[in-house]
Amino acid sequence: MDIAALPGLAKTQTPPRLDVVNMTKQFGGFTALDAVSMTLKPGTVHALLGENGAGKSTLVKCVMGFYHPTSGQVLIDQQQRAIQSPKDAHTCGIGMVYQHFTSVPAMTVAENLVLARYDQQPIISWKQESEHLQAFIDQSPFKVDLHTPVAQLAAGEKQKLEILKQLYLKSRILILDEPTSVLTPGEADEVLGLLRSEVVNGNLSILLITHKFREVQAFADEVTVLRKGQLAGQGAVKDLSVEALAQMMLGKARETKSVNKIDLDSNPPVLSIVDIHANRDDGLSAVEGINLTVHSGEIVGIAGVSGNGQRELVEVLAGQRIPTAGHLKVNGERYTATRAEMFKHQVYALPEEPLRNACVPNMSVAENMALRTFDRSPQARWNWLLILKAMRQMAQGLVQTFSVKTPTVETPVSHLSGGNVQRTVLARELSSQSVKLLIAANPCFGLDFAAVDFIHNAIVDARNRGVAVLLVSEDLDELLALADRILVISDGRFVYESEIAQADLSLIGQRMAGH
Repeated sequence: MDIAALPGLAKTQTPPRLDVVNMTKQFGGFTALDAVSMTLKPGTVHALLGENGAGKSTLVKCVMGFYHPTSGQVLIDQQQRAIQSPKDAHTCGIGMVYQHFTSVPAMTVAENLVLARYDQQPIISWKQESEHLQAFIDQSPFKVDLHTPVAQLAAGEKQKLEILKQLYLKSRILILDEPTSVLTPGEADEVLGLLRSEVVNGNLSILLITHKFREVQAFADEVTVLRKGQLAGQGAVKDLSVEALAQMMLGKARETKSVNKIDLDSNPPVLSIVDIHANRDDGLSAVEGINLTVHSGEIVGIAGVSGNGQRELVEVLAGQRIPTAGHLKVNGERYTATRAEMFKHQVYALPEEPLRNACVPNMSVAENMALRTFDRSPQARWNWLLILKAMRQMAQGLVQTFSVKTPTVETPVSHLSGGNVQRTVLARELSSQSVKLLIAANPCFGLDFAAVDFIHNAIVDARNRGVAVLLVSEDLDELLALADRILVISDGRFVYESEIAQADLSLIGQRMAGH
């Protein structure tokens, strides 16, 4: 099969123009999107900004055919199109790269590319397919080995594969949902720079959903800002400052916030990691002989590209993975992260993807907030009789204190936005004033800057109360802003360590990149 014959729009001089006209989407009595209009001009990068729950996802799901709008139109080259499904969107030349990977881990890169096609054949000639696929890769801006199983790819390569699938399908309009969330700053610049070159050359138009103003200013031509489902502002990026964009997003000028760290009189060791080894799910080594001490009133930051052992280390600390060697100590005592030990030593965790890793999605906000304390007074008698009234009262207080936006405390936590799920978990994990150790893994992943400010200040406030904090993050700016000491993890080992005041950014970048 000739690559040029793949389904999709034939290549024209420029990509098609995309117009969203007065788009409204209601879910029952709730209006998620209210008469929003936006134009993606041919051969441009258009950024879409907004807080969590602002309507960004609803807008692109209407464009892609996942949702059917209550009213409004999608125009392609000023012609109305009825997009009822992602296949219809593909026919119009529109493809989407999702925030979470969609490739099949057990299949190779080549198999995933073929699987992405809409014209599946009953019999596949892999010799011929391999030749066509290699020709495609040779001409592509991204290079990924065709024969490697996806499970063996690094996170950055998996992200490139998601983009490659859309280029392979000859999509002329790409919708990118947080495409650099798992990339190092250097990788992010590489990926966006290559895509930008494709735009400049007239091969693509891009709608970029991002929370990183730096990416908007560096790579976008125009921007649309949503707030509470409505259009908050639009314009050329060159004419808008970061302050102006922030004001559009929040409805008010954003105050510059800085964390306020205080010096403590005593900093005894709280967490000791002693020669810890751990394997990945496939049995291969992920963590290889890690040693680390975290003291009271100290934030220790661990930087690194995803897939270098961070997840496995956090799971060992949280009792979700058994180490193959080494041991942990908390407050000088052996620690295996059982529920009883976590309660005794006051160890709490704010994991990545909290809806999946720290919540029971179908349970209410109140029930999820009580997961630490449901069997203890005043929420229980005799450690088994639940006092639901006390549980609800506790949750109502935490909702106010941590500004959790939820209709009621009886609402299933899965109905909340990502930022508010994170606030729910944060409320549960930091509501106790006796917290001794906090383990936070990418606590602000995919969140808007209002939620980020809140979580950052909560972490620093805990540190100022004497809490020992281990902060694992792929956001280097976050670590530089919060940490007292920073380490870089690569291939399961620490390859760099420095007090934050003496940190060498160039060297950190090299170590994160495996150099």
